[in-house]
This record gives sequence, structure tokens and C-alpha cells, in this order.
Amino acid sequence: MFVQLTKDFLGKPAGERIDVAEHDADQLMRQGWAQPIDEDLMTPMIARAVQSGLDDAVERSLQSFLRKQPKNSRLPFAGLGDAALDDPRAGFKHFGEFALAVRDACQPGKRPDDRLALITKAASGMGENTGADGGFLVPTEFVQKLLDRVYSPSNLLGMTDSYTVSSNVIAFPRSAETSRANGSRWGGVRAYWRDEGEQATATKAAFGRLQLTLRKLFVMINATDELLSDVQGIALEQYLFRVASEEINFVVSDAILNGSGAGQPLGILNSAPLITVAKEGGQAAATVVTANILKMWSRLWAPCRQNAVWLIHQDIEPQLHTMTIGSGGADIVAYLPPGGLSDRPYATLMGRPVIPVEWCSTLGTVGDIVLADLRHYVTATKGQIESAMSIHLRFDYDESVFRFIFRVDGAPWWTAALTPFKGSNTQSCFVTLETRA
Repeated sequence: MFVQLTKDFLGKPAGERIDVAEHDADQLMRQGWAQPIDEDLMTPMIARAVQSGLDDAVERSLQSFLRKQPKNSRLPFAGLGDAALDDPRAGFKHFGEFALAVRDACQPGKRPDDRLALITKAASGMGENTGADGGFLVPTEFVQKLLDRVYSPSNLLGMTDSYTVSSNVIAFPRSAETSRANGSRWGGVRAYWRDEGEQATATKAAFGRLQLTLRKLFVMINATDELLSDVQGIALEQYLFRVASEEINFVVSDAILNGSGAGQPLGILNSAPLITVAKEGGQAAATVVTANILKMWSRLWAPCRQNAVWLIHQDIEPQLHTMTIGSGGADIVAYLPPGGLSDRPYATLMGRPVIPVEWCSTLGTVGDIVLADLRHYVTATKGQIESAMSIHLRFDYDESVFRFIFRVDGAPWWTAALTPFKGSNTQSCFVTLETRA
């Protein structure tokens, strides 16, 4: 139903004709904001036809223009960053400017920033720009900054064999090999020595299947309108990105090491290929001795040695600094450099980095020290973070909500520890030490 405004209303001037639902029109007229006008059925139809024709003409002109452009040329365009020509910032200087624009767009009587029209999340309820639980998508470049932090090599996800997928489920074929004994390599492939003219023996490989189903990880951050008004835009950007990315890093890395596999990735410490080395006879509780390190190293599959790292709980460091090797007065410090505590520690064992992380167990329990080649742990992600901002969820608290969703799953490539060609001690890409209590 068309009505004519008698007063300025939500950024529209008095005298403008607007098309609204009958119920809304009745309310506007009762409250004196509008007056009825003769129903004009043809005008909307003509307007839609003209608009459609304009849209087609603009599209044809744009395509014609693009065909004439040299390859790799770019056009200034405030979009989502999904195509090569889009501006990944959607026209905003920084994330703080975007956040303030979202806040202002939701204030009664204020006209939304034109740049927001291109990144509006589809409303789930009524409204032109935002619904009851809708919001504004965060421009691509700002999301990418967060994604870079998530994939940083300083966290466990950045060390894994990671794949980007488009669907929520992905399956990988994997070797069914669990033994290097004859007839078991590659799940059944075997080579035979044969003289000239002898018949060959056929063998075949066996394969397993690793299926990953992406799990949803939420981060929601509330920010008061006072904070949005008072802080500088760039400071707000740095704060939100830091806390969101660090929380995602923390939870994903913890799952890679400790995940149960139920609604989250299957962690190394709960996986079948993990080898747990026995403590030394008579070893004191909550200690780590040189023999533990040597035996863990001997159980690591040899091809993993050039890429493995030692993940430790920080409480283990005093144990490492006091480890010795040798006896009878000829023992030497195993971890510290020749200069002792006055010099910088090597921070390596058997030539591999020692990395203190929060996700290892406390000193004396399984998982306080883990020797792992994370290339043999596979992760799958969407490759991007779904991000949005809305004022509606916490409207009655005068707060805006920033939401980040990251989809990820992970599991070891291996299905079991490997039985060697000769000998009985199994080998693996993941080795830990049993509880010393």
C-alpha cells in the first residue's frame, strides 16, 4: 500500500511516497506520520520494469567494459572480495571504521552507510538491512587477517598437513599398512626375486579411508556501544582480532593434542598410533630423565625425525636442565650448552626443537612431553572464517555482538603404530611418556 509521508521518517523526507504493508501503513497514518493516497497499481509495475531494464543495461555495459580491459587489471569496487575485481575492505579503511558504521546503521533515524549495502547478511526476519538476528558480514580482508593468525606456524594447526575443502565432509584414501613385515608393506605389496622365465607372483595394495566431518567452532564477543564510541577504530580492530584469533588458536590446538573425536577433532593423545614409552624402573614421581628421552627418540619412526618437534609442558623445563648422561664422575649435562645457565639454552633435544605449549599435561602425567611429526596429522578447514556483526542479540544491554565461526576437523593419517621389518618395538609418528607417579 502506498502512503505519503507528512513528516521526515527514518531518513525519508516529508512528501515522499513509500510502499509499505497495510498494517504498517495504518500505524503510520494513525500516528500522523503519513496520509493515504490513491492506490496506483501501474506505478510499481512500471518502476520494476524500468529498474530491470536498467540492471540489464548496466550488466551488459560492465561485461563489455571488462572484456576490453588488459588481463590482471583491477577496478575500484566496494564488494565482498569474492572476485578479483572486488575491494576486500568493502571501502572501509580499517575494521574499526566498519564496526562504527554497523553501530550507526542500527540507530533510529540514521541512514546506513552505502558501503554496508554490499555486505548485508540476509535477514531472517523483517527489515531492509538487518533482521531480528541478522547482521552485517565482515569484509573479506579483515577476515583474512584473522585467518592468517589461525594458520600461523606458532600454533599446532599451522604445523599439520592441512587441506581446504568446500563441503563439510571430505574423505581421504590412506594406506592400510601397519607392519613392515614381508607381505604387509603398503597393505600387501611384495617384491620377489625371480630367475629368467619364472612366473611372477601377483600382489596388491590395501587402502583404508579417513573421513573428516568439519566441526563448528564459535567465538562471540560483546562490545558495549560506549567502547565502540570511545576507542580508536584501529585499536578496536587490533583488540578484536587478537582475542578472537587467540581463542580459536587455543581451542583448535588443544583439540589437535587432546581432542576426543566426538564433536571435535581426534587428538594425538587419544589416537591409535600413539606410542607410550614406559618409565624407568624406580624412577621418581614427576621427573624426566635422559633415558626417557633416548627411548622416546628410538620409538619415533626414522623418516619422521627431520620434522619432529618436542611439545612439552613448561613445568618440565627444570627437569631438562638437570638431565645428565654418563656415570662414575664422567656424567655431563645433556640439555644445557657448554656455557651452562649463563648461556642461552639450546632448546633442542636430539637436534629437534623443544616447544613449551599450554596444551600438554602437567609434569608427571601422560602427555607432559610429546614427540610428534605433525605432518602425519591431517586437518581440513573451510579455508575462511564466517564473520558477522549485529546489535540485535544484546540490544537490551546496549551492546554489539561480533561473531566468528571456524569449521575444522582433524585426525592422524596413521591407523596404528607400525611394526618394524625386524624387531618387536613398534614405531610411530607420535610418542609420549607414561605417567610417573
